[in-house]
Amino acid sequence: MRAKLMVLFISEMRDTEMGRKIRKNQKTRKSSFVKQAAVLAVAGILVRVLGFLYRVPLTNMIGDEGNGIYSAGYYIYTFFLVMSSAGLPVAISKMVSEKISLGRFAAAHKIFKVSLWFSFIVGLIFSVGMYLGAGKLCEIIGSPDSYYTILTLSPTVCIVSVMAVFRGYFQGMNTTVPTALSQVMEQIFNAVFSVYLAYVFMDNVIYSAAGGTAGTGIGALAGLLFIWFAYFLARPSIKRRVRFDKNFYREESAKRITKNLVALAVPIITGTAIFSMTNLIDMQMVNSRLEAAGFAQNQINALYGQLTGKYVTITTLPVSVSTAVATAVLPAIAAGVAKKAYKDVNLKMNVALRVTMIISIPAAIGIGVLGNQILEMLYPNYSDGGILLQVGSISIIFLALSQIATGILQGLGKVYVPAMNALIGAVVKIPLNYFLISIPEINVVGAVISTIACYAVASFLNFRALTKATRAKPDYSGVLFKPLTASCFMAVICHFSYKVIYYFIGINSVATIAAICFGVFIYFAVMVFIRGLRKEDLEFMPMGGKILRVLRRHRLI
Repeated sequence: MRAKLMVLFISEMRDTEMGRKIRKNQKTRKSSFVKQAAVLAVAGILVRVLGFLYRVPLTNMIGDEGNGIYSAGYYIYTFFLVMSSAGLPVAISKMVSEKISLGRFAAAHKIFKVSLWFSFIVGLIFSVGMYLGAGKLCEIIGSPDSYYTILTLSPTVCIVSVMAVFRGYFQGMNTTVPTALSQVMEQIFNAVFSVYLAYVFMDNVIYSAAGGTAGTGIGALAGLLFIWFAYFLARPSIKRRVRFDKNFYREESAKRITKNLVALAVPIITGTAIFSMTNLIDMQMVNSRLEAAGFAQNQINALYGQLTGKYVTITTLPVSVSTAVATAVLPAIAAGVAKKAYKDVNLKMNVALRVTMIISIPAAIGIGVLGNQILEMLYPNYSDGGILLQVGSISIIFLALSQIATGILQGLGKVYVPAMNALIGAVVKIPLNYFLISIPEINVVGAVISTIACYAVASFLNFRALTKATRAKPDYSGVLFKPLTASCFMAVICHFSYKVIYYFIGINSVATIAAICFGVFIYFAVMVFIRGLRKEDLEFMPMGGKILRVLRRHRLI
């Protein structure tokens, strides 16, 4: 009897110890996963800021007309890129991580090798198709001057396709550092060579725009070489794990791996392609409807350049920052739904939404109030287009809400839901484009209005799907009402502080920067006063830890 009790006691102790180890490993994996997501988020912010910064001198060199030529070719490139490699990093990451979690390192490496060949062949096909079809593509989009930008960008499709495999492989091994560093390296080379080559060919706006797009290819090649070098350094360790893989199992065939890769990538490609197609439709309709309204080709290029080079570039910057910051919380949401811990899901989802809106709402209102002044400060040689920011800055809120909801839905496995909602938004956008752009007095502002409608519909549908999927109750006060209240106070301060400072100093740049600084301070002060900032929100913001300590010291949170 005593022996039996001893056996039971020892068995229970082992089970308890095993349970502790399992819980410890789960916590470690969760912590690591959040940290890796945070690394990508920081890299995403840096990449977007660098991308914005180099477009400022580029626009001042090639002007609105050059921006129109540049953007038309770039949107064609983006569509081909989406079709060739948009879903590869996520698909490869998922396949590799599944094998590694089972200790099947040889199978994981085979997935990498098969994916590398597959992406190279597909990328090469799309690159050649883009190069050979450049003339026809110019006819379709109604931008004949973009021929050389399309030619210049065509090799980049294949380069990025191959790079996507390396990034997916490293992410599957639970390390995002090589991916993050390669993204930063890519953007640095892109920025330097885009500006330099645009300057070299500045005498001809068509060639100058093509020179600007050439920097994209050089940047992609630099990113590929960097991540290949990271793989080269890690290769001995990878090969050692493959060689000592003691698991005896039947490896999947290359055909099977390719089939699984396509099955995982296609849903993501579909959703991304809809947004890319929307941009192409927008471009074609802007060109054709402005022509119908009686505008000449150089005027069409200039107006389209204001739309893409100024409105799109400026309004998407705060969106990318807010969604990148909120990315770190998404894995926890997916884990909570899997465990049916809906209370925790509700908390995490509201954190993601609040962080996104705390940044996006004041950005939208601030850009709307100081639209003309911001363009005059950034583009002193080509400052037209302020009306686009004044009318269209509200789209920042809808786009940010749609993107964060899309990210969460994809994390929950609802990959087709945001794709269908984006399609519905595009259906709303097309007729508005058709009628509004052709009115000479409205012209390209019509595309901005239709964009607002598109994002508003998509964000509403995504938000509704999100609350249904997570069974969460949104914190409407913290997500919308409090940031909106503080932003209204900020808008008043921005407007009047600019007027006063400009009256005494007479320098637009100084007055604009000062007005923005005053506005940020007032927004933050009002948010603290109305309890719009919470501990969990600040933890996911840049410098949030330091801000939190200061607020606690003064008992403001």
